[in-house]
Amino acid sequence: MTAPLEAVAAAPIRASRADLGPPPPLAQQALRVIPLGGLGAIGRNMTVFEYDGRLLIVDCGVLFPDTEQPGVDLILPDFAPILDRLDDVEAIVLTHGHEDHIGAVPYLLAHKPDIPLVGSQFTLALVEAKLAERRLEPYTLTVTAGQRERMGPFECEFFAVNHSIPDALAVAIRTEAGLVLHTGDFKMDQLPLDGRITDLAGFARLGSEGVDLLLSDSTNAEFPGFVTSEREIGPVLDAIFAKAQGRIIVASFASHVHRVQQVLDSAQEHGRKVALVGRSMVRNMGIARDLGLLRIPGDLVISMDTATELPANEVVLMSTGSQGEPMSALGRMATGDHRHITIEAGDTVVLASSLVPGNETAVYRVINGLARSGATVIHKDVAKVHVSGHAPAGELLYLLNVVRPRNLLPVHGEWRHLRAHAQLGVESGLDPRRIILAEDGDVVDLHQGEAALVGHVKSRYVYVDGLAVGDVGESLLTERRILGDGGFISATVVVDSVTGKVVGGPTVSGKGFSEDPAISDAVLPLITEALNRAAEDGVTDPHQLQQIVRRTVGRWVNETYRRRPMIIPIVVEV
Repeated sequence: MTAPLEAVAAAPIRASRADLGPPPPLAQQALRVIPLGGLGAIGRNMTVFEYDGRLLIVDCGVLFPDTEQPGVDLILPDFAPILDRLDDVEAIVLTHGHEDHIGAVPYLLAHKPDIPLVGSQFTLALVEAKLAERRLEPYTLTVTAGQRERMGPFECEFFAVNHSIPDALAVAIRTEAGLVLHTGDFKMDQLPLDGRITDLAGFARLGSEGVDLLLSDSTNAEFPGFVTSEREIGPVLDAIFAKAQGRIIVASFASHVHRVQQVLDSAQEHGRKVALVGRSMVRNMGIARDLGLLRIPGDLVISMDTATELPANEVVLMSTGSQGEPMSALGRMATGDHRHITIEAGDTVVLASSLVPGNETAVYRVINGLARSGATVIHKDVAKVHVSGHAPAGELLYLLNVVRPRNLLPVHGEWRHLRAHAQLGVESGLDPRRIILAEDGDVVDLHQGEAALVGHVKSRYVYVDGLAVGDVGESLLTERRILGDGGFISATVVVDSVTGKVVGGPTVSGKGFSEDPAISDAVLPLITEALNRAAEDGVTDPHQLQQIVRRTVGRWVNETYRRRPMIIPIVVEV
């Protein structure tokens, strides 16, 4: 019988972290696990393991901003809890090459460039290309599935897992405290394009050995069943290619080698040439080709300049921008800002990706822009042009039954995903008290076979804005949101430094509030009257006068327009 959802409430969940103080000293022969990213949001995955005074980091990724973070380019994990302990870090183990797992590596290595990086050949090649742009030459250790490596007190064993990028790995971490399995991102496609299936036999062996703690991908925990095979996408693409009369533009993640391979195969079958569009697409596919992960027949791939000279029905453009990023190649095409490509009637655009949570509005904006220009847009809601890279509930249950962990820590997901994964743990027979629902910064200790939530370290979002890292905080983002929602009004007035009486102005101007230059005329006498009353009461302090101006303008705006712009009062003394 299925356990009730309420059973998950028996797990050590806290709605508020106010009762979680700093963690106690780590006990002898205990393993400490500190997620610094990846819990509560899809992105910036990073987990720190501590044993016997040494640290091991698994993944170091970025989170892409949403509309609530205007002007932000990237969001990093908070390195503060380990910055003074970087000499204790044995290595950074990278499970695979997606940005949400490797994108923050350059920012961490900026603090200590000689931290070893451990990962598969393709993963490390992608990281090294990113680091080369910053003139960093890391120490790397390439590992393959089945390999074991000792890193200080941590013995790591690597397992092949199937995902939407080649060469993905899970890692088992052995210490005297017990055995931990971190799955990374995975699914169980039984007919993968590269023949590399998730190593269930290896996971079963670990289960027989005894897994003390399982950290497992939660992204698709809400979806029932089993994943659709990547092989089912090929015939759909073939049908689209056969029907298309003009150009075909396919947008995908710049690291989805398997999807690009399917596009190349369909293009060759239908007599079309392929041009890669977008810097990251060109770079990543070049790496994949050099490593033998991407097969490019003969002269199939051409330059963008050559593509513009060929008839439309002989061209396929393989582009970035499947998540609606405004500055991506597809995003610029949708707005008519791409310097080489103008969308025309007869073009067919295929969005061969799933939507990352939070990107829905941006993606549909791009779809509408393409449709407005006359293109036929095909996406996962209307055709099977993409399958997820993450295990749904049926596969997560399968893994739980194979591994039979003593403790479960769901990772890589929003809160709804983590809770759904916790429920799957209960259904598989796990004691709810052995299921840890944590968030970034929570500290989990594994001691004598039992995992427990023991404390919390501060773990904030670290924002990258241009070249500035960490200079943007929540208060500044609040100001940006206010400016974006209501614009601003600036009120300037000159007062006598002795009496506080108005001797010049006031003048009021604004941006993003109204296009009518006379709209503020009504508030000018209100400001003068309020300041004169203050002068009569003996108020001459400039700061107090600024607050009076702010309140006066704010009251007028609210009563007249029911709006809340940013108000900037300026009081000049003479």
